[in-house]
Amino acid sequence: MPIELDKLDRRILATLQKDARRSAELVGAEVGLSASAVQRRIARLREEGVIAAEVAVVDPKRVGRPLNLIVEIEVERERPELVASLKQWIAAEAMIQEAWYVTGAGDYVLIVVARDVDDFEALMQRLVAENANVRRYHTRVALGTIKRSLLVPMDPPVE
Repeated sequence: MPIELDKLDRRILATLQKDARRSAELVGAEVGLSASAVQRRIARLREEGVIAAEVAVVDPKRVGRPLNLIVEIEVERERPELVASLKQWIAAEAMIQEAWYVTGAGDYVLIVVARDVDDFEALMQRLVAENANVRRYHTRVALGTIKRSLLVPMDPPVE
């Protein structure tokens, strides 16, 4: 359920999404609040789960993970215990950056970063060996990145 956010909350969030290290004083100067008011609002946004994490975004190529792959997985059965096991496996795998339960031909879409094709193939062999419910997978290799973002639009609320 969405949290009530006013215009100032949205401006604070937009600013922090671009640079979470920005001080409360600088954020306050941008949005027209005191540093203490900004700090109180940020604390509330964290407490309410609006701010889920504050992390460093790392360029995979710079750390030896230049291969980006989009993997569509089909499962045999939707039995809860089998699905739960697969979800746990996916969540625990560091090479899998994002995982989506989707509609359409496949059941899941994974975003994977790898050092090379051999690294990726080893991951897929483990996936199939450790998850008997996986029927098949289809892979797309990303040839280039057009956009990569974690920024959520902070449109004004509909009145």
